[in-house]
Amino acid sequence: MLTIALLFISNIFMTFAWYGHLKYKGVPLWQATLVSWLLAAFEYMFQVPANRWGSATFSVGQLKTIQVIIELAVFTGFVRLYMKQAITWNYVVGFFFLFVGAFFVFRKF
Repeated sequence: MLTIALLFISNIFMTFAWYGHLKYKGVPLWQATLVSWLLAAFEYMFQVPANRWGSATFSVGQLKTIQVIIELAVFTGFVRLYMKQAITWNYVVGFFFLFVGAFFVFRKF
């Protein structure tokens, strides 16, 4: 559970680092880049321990899958709440198929 919580926190920082500056297009690119790099540093403070500790329980592929699913959840909230953009049906369908893919990653055959 700690791995998932840390990945969730790291994805909040990374989502803002990657996309938060798009709301402030009047800010010079160098400043947006600097702020993004600072946010990404915080992301690594959570991501690295999450992967290190999580690797005791999950395979690397499973860790990446967990990260991608959490990223989609964080990104969806970010787009709706921060960017004020709609999540349309085609995004929902695409995300659904990614969740189906995650099911197969964790499925034991």
